[in-house]
Amino acid sequence: MKKSRKSKKRGFKLGFTALVIPIALIVAIIVFQFIMGNPENFQGNNHDNSALPGNYYGIIYKGGIIVPILMTLLLIVFTFIVERIIAISKGTGKGDVTEFVQDVKELLEKNDVEGAMVVCDQQKGSVANVVRSVLVKYKQLENDKTLLKDQKLTALQKEVEEATSLELPALEQNLGILATITSLGTLMGLLGTVLGMIRAFGALANAGAPDSVALAQGISEALVNTAFGIGTAALALIFYNTFTTRIDKLTYSIDEAGFSLVQSYATNHS
Repeated sequence: MKKSRKSKKRGFKLGFTALVIPIALIVAIIVFQFIMGNPENFQGNNHDNSALPGNYYGIIYKGGIIVPILMTLLLIVFTFIVERIIAISKGTGKGDVTEFVQDVKELLEKNDVEGAMVVCDQQKGSVANVVRSVLVKYKQLENDKTLLKDQKLTALQKEVEEATSLELPALEQNLGILATITSLGTLMGLLGTVLGMIRAFGALANAGAPDSVALAQGISEALVNTAFGIGTAALALIFYNTFTTRIDKLTYSIDEAGFSLVQSYATNHS
C-alpha cells in the first residue's frame, strides 16, 4: 500500500514534468510573436525595421529564432525552481532536522519507541517518514520471537534502505532537468550568437556600403542570445547546487537516524 501511494505520487509528478516543457514552449512562442514582435515596438510600426530606442521587447525580438527556445528554457527553470522549493520545503518538514534527529536518538536511548513515533508525526518531513517507517518495523521485530537478533538487525537495516529509496526520488525529482539546462542554455546562447555573427559578417560582405540595418540586427541577435543563454544557465546552476546541498543534508540526517535506530535495537535487545 505504501509503495502504491508512492508510485501514484511519482506518476503524477512525471505527468507534471511532461506537461511543463510543451506548455513553456507554447507560452514562449506566444510572448515572442505577439508581445515582443508587436509592430509598435519597432520603427515605422514594422518588425522588419530596427527596434525603437530603449524598447527592450523589440531588442529581444531581434535576437532571432533562438530566443523562443531560450525563453522556453528560462520558463522551465523558473517552474522547476518553484516546484523544487515547495517539494524540498515539504520534505524538510517542521522545525530543524538536526534537532529532530537528536530528539529521536535521545528517545531511542531510553527505548521510548512510542515517543519517537510521536515526534515523527509532529515533524512530517522526509526524514521523519523514513524514521517512522523503521520504527513500525522496530516494534514488529520486538514482538517477533522466530528470528535471531542478527536477522532482526538485518531486517531493520533493510527497512531503512527501502524507506530511504522511497523518499529520495521525490526530493531529487526534476533536478536532472535543471542540470541539463545549465549546459543547454549556454550552448543554445552560443548557437544564437554564432547565427547573429554570421548575419553581421554577411552585412559587411556586401559590395559597396555595408548594410547597416542587417549589421545592427546581426550584432543585436548575437548579444541578446549570449545574455539570455548565460543568464538562464547561471540561474539553473545556482538553484541546482542549492537544492542538491539541501538534499545532501537531508540524506545525511536519514543515514544518521537509520544508524541510530539499528544501534538502539542492538543495544536494547539481547
